[in-house]
Amino acid sequence: MTGQEEKVTVLETTIDDMNPEIYSYLFDKLMKDGALDAYVIPAYMKKNRPANLLCVICHAEKLETLLETVFRETSTLGVRIREEKRRVLYRSFEPVNTPWGEVTVKTGFAGEDKKEILQIAPEYEECRSLSEKSGIPLKKVYTAALLAFEKLKK
Repeated sequence: MTGQEEKVTVLETTIDDMNPEIYSYLFDKLMKDGALDAYVIPAYMKKNRPANLLCVICHAEKLETLLETVFRETSTLGVRIREEKRRVLYRSFEPVNTPWGEVTVKTGFAGEDKKEILQIAPEYEECRSLSEKSGIPLKKVYTAALLAFEKLKK
């Protein structure tokens, strides 16, 4: 079996009457409050009103906290809740050195033995921070972290 299976809770609501500037703050708060992921999908509601479908994925123990956040921070009057299964890759996090500082690289593996690497991704926020501090383009820092990881694994 590729990855490990787990149960997650999905909160979902359509919002058609909220200032879109609020979403950035909302996503930050949802993640801080324990969401595994949060996103919106453009949608059309009755009478062809443009809207956003807000989806929040979490573990069951974070449900009440995240429901409160959604109700307090959005204009919704109701939230659909369902339990789903998902598969996630086994992961490891390793620091690598770039010319501008250290970056953590996240690696996703097919199996628990961590032999077959399927995904490699430098941590975006760390790369962004180094880019802002050094004045080096973000894509250059990101690429340097990938190359440093490849050298580490040889």
